[in-house]
Amino acid sequence: MLQAGVDTTVIALWLGHAGVRSTDAYVHADMTIKEKALARTTPAGVRPGRYQPTDKVLAFLERL
Repeated sequence: MLQAGVDTTVIALWLGHAGVRSTDAYVHADMTIKEKALARTTPAGVRPGRYQPTDKVLAFLERL
């Protein structure tokens, strides 16, 4: 959202935060660093990569 130009106050409200300061950790998080860290902690036997929901899961979410 931030990269799309959404104001941080809107992001804070969308996340349900009481104020912008509690949103700082999310706003300043670097997704590349997080993905690298997660890739290093992948359990044995689990294929690394991003989660791709099935059509069944997507259909369920669309009905919400």
